[in-house]
Amino acid sequence: MSHFTNDLKKGIAAAAAVATLFGMAACGSSSGGSSDAGGKTVIKFLYATGDDTWNGTVKALADAYNAQSDTAKVVPEPLPAGSDYATAMKTMDATGNWPAVVDMRDTVTYIEAGKLAPIPEEVISLLSDDAYAAYKDGNVYLVPAGANNGELGINIIYDKDYFKKHNLEVPTTYDEFIQLMKDIKKNGDVPLATAGGEVWPSDQLWKPLASAVFAEHSADGAGFWSDVKDGKASIEDLKEPLTELKDITDKYVLQGWQSTQDAQTTTLLVNHQAIMATSSAGLGRLKDINKVDPNYNAGMFIIPDENGRINVLKNAVGDSSQGLAISAQAKKDGKQYDAAVDFLKFYYSLDGANEIEKSGTIAPNIKDADQITRNESIPGSSDYYDLMKNPNLNWYVNETPWTEFSTFNSFFRQARIEMQTGQTSIDDLIAKTQAEFDKDIKG
Repeated sequence: MSHFTNDLKKGIAAAAAVATLFGMAACGSSSGGSSDAGGKTVIKFLYATGDDTWNGTVKALADAYNAQSDTAKVVPEPLPAGSDYATAMKTMDATGNWPAVVDMRDTVTYIEAGKLAPIPEEVISLLSDDAYAAYKDGNVYLVPAGANNGELGINIIYDKDYFKKHNLEVPTTYDEFIQLMKDIKKNGDVPLATAGGEVWPSDQLWKPLASAVFAEHSADGAGFWSDVKDGKASIEDLKEPLTELKDITDKYVLQGWQSTQDAQTTTLLVNHQAIMATSSAGLGRLKDINKVDPNYNAGMFIIPDENGRINVLKNAVGDSSQGLAISAQAKKDGKQYDAAVDFLKFYYSLDGANEIEKSGTIAPNIKDADQITRNESIPGSSDYYDLMKNPNLNWYVNETPWTEFSTFNSFFRQARIEMQTGQTSIDDLIAKTQAEFDKDIKG
């Protein structure tokens, strides 16, 4: 069956899901909310399903908020994750029925279309200054769903017992990471599992490798992609991390990764098919592993750059940015908007943060972060908390404020996978990606 047929079926399934979700609402009150029998304003929170941990977090937050609110009730509305979610959002937009709170994709596209309402100061004032950024019109439209804008979730999960048995150390530089994989391979084991069943997990290995280049362009401006647009940089500047990506895939990654779903890496680890795995689930992956095999001793680290820094994307606003937003449709209905704002105030309160942590997700960077009760019951969680306080954590900016960037980014992800699987050379990848950037962004 062709990739096109598979993608078409997924798109139809996603469209059907969102049409079912919003179809009946179109016949009555707005899908963003209504009033229940108790006089509360009912609003919907649309989000992309992830692993069980994230689903549990959303439910715990909604339940906790609903229990303490006299005026509003939040109803979680999950839709398929990955590329299916973006398709479902487009279908939702076509119906003209927006939930009050939305886990966003293609953010700039919807800002420019007037679909999102500015987040008020009473919400953003609860957040650390590194956790959000204003759009070019001066308004904040997006606030983070999790810690460090989700970026610290891109990491390596590893078998601590294996490391101890073979006297292996967590790498402090990129060269040490490569040597680590060589040593594991010499033992006759597969060093690394990574996912490619959906295109988006390809970022899990790519972003840490490319982050050093991205960080170099962050100090004096809006970041790498803005410099490419302005002619101060080019895709050619990414040749070194692309070469590293190809080298790691060819030599150290478990075969069959192209069809592996992100959550399946849990099984690959606990079955000892690989010693390490990439992940974007952060603490959630550690919780999943413990649920599957409580005796598996999992740890976590991030691939450092050659100088030992851990480069983390800072609050950039762009079409590929993800986070929570309030719909413009809710803004038109004062009660829905007030309920959405009240829910987000709870989300970023100390009580909300504690609910998030208790459920196994790392809470967003709030100003009261030092008062959060951290959930240390999950084996390996201390590694995650140590990373959040790592003195080598280096925040960088890489803005993508163009409605066309998500289209380009999807192209670039797919092109990298084709390069990793030997369908195209690195030089050809660079050439066609530059041409695509010039067409989509500069054109």
